[in-house]
Amino acid sequence: MRLEHIIEVTHFHLSLSFFKEKKRRVKLASYSKMGSQSAPPKANQDDYKLKDTKPVLGERWPHGGQRGGSGWIYTERATSTYDLVEQMFYLYVRVEKAKDLPPNQVTGSVDPYVEVKVGNYKGKTRHFEKKSNPEWKQVFAFSKDKIQSSVVEVYVRDKEMVARDDYIGKVVFDMHEVPTRVPPDSPLAPQWYRLEGRRGETKVRGEIMLAVWMGTQADEAFPEAWHSDSASVHGEGVYTIRSKVYVNPKLWYVRVNVIEAQDIEPQDKSQPPQAFVKAQVGQQVLKTKLSPTKTPNPMWNEDLVFVAAEPFEEQLVITVENKSTPAKDEVVGRLCVPLNKFEVRLDHRPVHSRWFNLERFGFGVLEGDKRHELKFSSRIHLRVCLEGAYHVLDESTMYISDTRPTARQLWKQPIGILEVGILSAQGLQPMKTNDGKSSTDAYCVAKYGQKWVRTRTITESFNPKWNEQYTWEVYDPCTVITLGVFDNCHLGGGSGSKNDSRIGKVRIRLSTLEMDRIYTNSYPLLVLSPKGLKKMGEVQLAIRFTCLSLAHIIYLYGHPLLPKMHYLHPFTVNQLDGLRYQAMNIVAVRLGRAEPPLRKEVVEYMLDVDSHIWSLRRSKANFFRIVSLFSGAISMTRWLGEVQQWKNPITTILVHVLFFILICYPELILPTIFLYMFLIGIWNFRFRPRHPPHMDTKLSWAEAAHPDELDEEFDTFPTSKAQDVVKMRYDRLRSVAGRIQTVVGDIATQGERLQALLSWRDPRATSLFVIFCLIAAVALYITPFKMVSVVAGIFWLRHPKFRSKLPSLPSNFFKRLPSRADGML
Repeated sequence: MRLEHIIEVTHFHLSLSFFKEKKRRVKLASYSKMGSQSAPPKANQDDYKLKDTKPVLGERWPHGGQRGGSGWIYTERATSTYDLVEQMFYLYVRVEKAKDLPPNQVTGSVDPYVEVKVGNYKGKTRHFEKKSNPEWKQVFAFSKDKIQSSVVEVYVRDKEMVARDDYIGKVVFDMHEVPTRVPPDSPLAPQWYRLEGRRGETKVRGEIMLAVWMGTQADEAFPEAWHSDSASVHGEGVYTIRSKVYVNPKLWYVRVNVIEAQDIEPQDKSQPPQAFVKAQVGQQVLKTKLSPTKTPNPMWNEDLVFVAAEPFEEQLVITVENKSTPAKDEVVGRLCVPLNKFEVRLDHRPVHSRWFNLERFGFGVLEGDKRHELKFSSRIHLRVCLEGAYHVLDESTMYISDTRPTARQLWKQPIGILEVGILSAQGLQPMKTNDGKSSTDAYCVAKYGQKWVRTRTITESFNPKWNEQYTWEVYDPCTVITLGVFDNCHLGGGSGSKNDSRIGKVRIRLSTLEMDRIYTNSYPLLVLSPKGLKKMGEVQLAIRFTCLSLAHIIYLYGHPLLPKMHYLHPFTVNQLDGLRYQAMNIVAVRLGRAEPPLRKEVVEYMLDVDSHIWSLRRSKANFFRIVSLFSGAISMTRWLGEVQQWKNPITTILVHVLFFILICYPELILPTIFLYMFLIGIWNFRFRPRHPPHMDTKLSWAEAAHPDELDEEFDTFPTSKAQDVVKMRYDRLRSVAGRIQTVVGDIATQGERLQALLSWRDPRATSLFVIFCLIAAVALYITPFKMVSVVAGIFWLRHPKFRSKLPSLPSNFFKRLPSRADGML
């Protein structure tokens, strides 16, 4: 059976299975409680496509005139520090401290705080109790586009618990007199200002140190400032809206080679022990196999691999246990060793092994001191090392963003710089309701290599503008940067029980980008839920990949993606899956302890922790991806069939001419093939992709997915659905698997028939084939190869008048050969 036939049969079987399930889905929908028995209507295809944008990027400073009119800059200036974002002007007010504040006449003390007011926006510092010389050191940032006032008012007030806060004094600035600061100029020096009365005619007791200036998001005070965009956030929630840069914890593989143990003494001394070893690092627990024989000196020689992060907070805990009964394990010895005591391995050479004494078990509380007696002690032989030459995988290899080994001394020089400008989002959907009002508090997270970045949260906006730029060093071009947009659900302060909601995600592979070109595009934010595919909005990005060494990039294309230890001493697939899951958990825990925390649900979504979960939609998408791979071969086969059938006589004659030329000059075959591929590549250059890749809804089969398939995909593991729903889904899975089973059986049958040619399973068929092989060998030895090729080519290209509609003789002979399917139950 030809490849084309196998693909078509496979396509037919699986498609038939998928279409049969439509009859079941009406019944399934009644159990799934989704409120709808039909797939959601398809959205406009253009909404799911990438769009070009033309933002005004770079810093532009206005012409100066008189001092204070338009700032202190007299020429237009563009800098490259923030050249991938749109410039945003902010009014900055730095409140440093105050002194000599008058006490309250009633209480005899003062509890001061500062209120900065610009139009309708108010920002407050924290208050101090009974302190006349407080220090705040806090910065307030007001967006210039939203300022509707010509003055900046700074009030100093006295906090009262019951009555209205007392007025102490104020300072007023004219907006036209505020200077403009241009980085990298030094920060504006704060000055002391005398406080004024309510009407401003008289000076009152007390002074405050302030600095007021006009700047942009490039100012170093921007990340830590209080922003008027988030004026509704108070208390501890202020700390959850700031932009931050996080660094992945340094992850290590810990390899524990359990070699042997000596003098294992069980509690029941009448029977020799059958021991095994259990090792634990943090929450990770692994066991060796049982010793094959019952002996006090067992041997295992097994490797147990864990993931640990610096600084090492866990210890390696080794326990030797005896299988006293099938249902009972008794601990006979224990060992605890800090991880920083072990050797670091940087290549394939083994490290030195060591013997460790085990603490004895089985004593009472009053006899605890006997555990440390050295008169007689069991011991264990271990070879433990920290693997520095591996890259600890915490993300899928399909979307890997870093390939460097753990040990820094093994890193190479960077080959490029990746710069990303996170501009804005457009048309975000409402994510929650506060006081009857729909809102979205959006922030963006980007992950590449060891560096995570988080933009500030823009509150109560469906079209947030971040305009923040970040930079990464690139060590391998065949890596992927991931950006996700989330809704902040922790603005009320405290830990909270809600999870930050997903708005959408974008992946960009660096190798698909042209070097030194700025890509400005709007990416659709798509989320798949049990209710179907939904567009949550668009995110606008500006991306530039700058090459530092073209020769180094070309050099990397011929080398392995991962460090060489992954190939010299590889892990099994199951080991990699388990280690990746543990690494992801460690990263999520460590980043969740930062301030503000990068929460677990955000880290899991960015790292695709659920990519291995069963999904009928993904299975169909992957199947049709395989089919598309063979589409070129199938098209070529069909074209050759048309040539063979003389559908276009001119084409067939030209193929005859090319065939005779290659027969006469066989040395031209390989050059012709490579020249043909060169010409195809040059021709396709005109149609090369002009945009970075983005989430493809057709490729993912997201639009065609039925609600019940999506409900199954988002089900928990283990399932939480009703028994009837689980039964129906199991029957559907059996139906699909049955079709796949049939196709796999057909492929196996063709292979076994090929083996049967010489196996004498069918003595008559094998006899005929053996005699044919002898005759063919003699004929081909006597006849020149060119003559044989010419005759075979002419016979294959013969005109349809000389063909029969019945199957050919070789096909008939092959289909009559036996297979092992007859022996299957």
